[in-house]
Amino acid sequence: MGAICPLGHDVASTWNSLIAGQCGIGYVSLFDSAPYDVKIAAEVKNFEPTKYFGSKEVRRLDRVSQFGLVAAREALLDANLKVAEEDMWDTAVVIGSGIGGIMTLTEEHRIMIEKGPRRVSPFTVPMMLPDTITGQVAIHFGIRGPNICVVTACASGVNAIGEAFEMIRAGRAHTAVAGGTEAPINAFSMSAFHNMNALSDYNDDPLHASRPFDKTRSGFVTSEGSGMLVMETLERAQARGARIYGEVLGYGCTDDAFHITAPNEFGPAMAMRKALKQAGLTPRDIDYINAHGTSTVLNDLNETRAIKKVFGDAAYDVSISSTKSMTGHSFGAIGALEAIFCLKVINAGIVPPTINLNTPDPECDLNYTPNTAVKKRVRTALTNSFGFGGHNGTLIVREFVE
Repeated sequence: MGAICPLGHDVASTWNSLIAGQCGIGYVSLFDSAPYDVKIAAEVKNFEPTKYFGSKEVRRLDRVSQFGLVAAREALLDANLKVAEEDMWDTAVVIGSGIGGIMTLTEEHRIMIEKGPRRVSPFTVPMMLPDTITGQVAIHFGIRGPNICVVTACASGVNAIGEAFEMIRAGRAHTAVAGGTEAPINAFSMSAFHNMNALSDYNDDPLHASRPFDKTRSGFVTSEGSGMLVMETLERAQARGARIYGEVLGYGCTDDAFHITAPNEFGPAMAMRKALKQAGLTPRDIDYINAHGTSTVLNDLNETRAIKKVFGDAAYDVSISSTKSMTGHSFGAIGALEAIFCLKVINAGIVPPTINLNTPDPECDLNYTPNTAVKKRVRTALTNSFGFGGHNGTLIVREFVE
């Protein structure tokens, strides 16, 4: 597993911050926010790309690709996997990104307006395309198998892992680097989200701005980062003597077919049902849910209703948390990060909290693990990701037992 996000530059530091209830949200430093309505975000702090890449390469990699490569490198090192020549055609790269290189796009557009079209960088297109990150991972690590970028808004990370799972099950690859990456913190992106009333209005209190399931929630907080997994068939992992964090049991993928931005409960409920059916599990088998839990009024309410619809009375017994209360919402990356969190919950026996849950919404009345992490034996975990366009993805992972 590999991660870089507002809580840390690797999986270990991110996890330690998460279970401590630390918040990665603060005032924007990546651009001058003074003229804009939104002044808070969850940035990857103290990120120095030249620590990982040469100065020339840095100039040709959008921040979204830099994050993805950093997380992929950690995941491959953690898996002790160097892709051999005989395996490179059967190793896949499946990575989600909802927006891609928007920093490059907006900066080069500014240059064109201010200095003329001839000053636009010839590297603009390969830096801004969402699928650039999959190509960069392939180039950096010598992976020549199936190479796919998943663009399903905020469901992209879960969908990427789910599609890699299906690819391996179908025999189209025996190994995959799968996950998500995003770097959307700029004035244009955040202004667009603000103008559709999606973002939190707690500009004066960033540490408490993301408050999923709380009655006073007002929107999500934009975030950035990347999460990556190395996925393999069980036979290959065991033959290599790999450390196995868990196994993927089920994947559900649906669309609401309802509204381009507003959610409803039926699509998410069916995604969970599909994942449970494929896994051969009942709701009572799920010990933990990492909720999509964005801190928007509609999402948190509809996800709660969807969980109740699927789980029935068991909805009140399962432990739930929204880690976006600490990480913010990194769109295409967040589902992959939250899949990592589920695997860490299983391995560490600790459920991370939903911080800032001080005034519970009466209509959101499940066990969201308010404010403090809880020790708990977790064998099976479910994570949800939902995105604009009505996209829904659910992934179920379980403890691996020899």
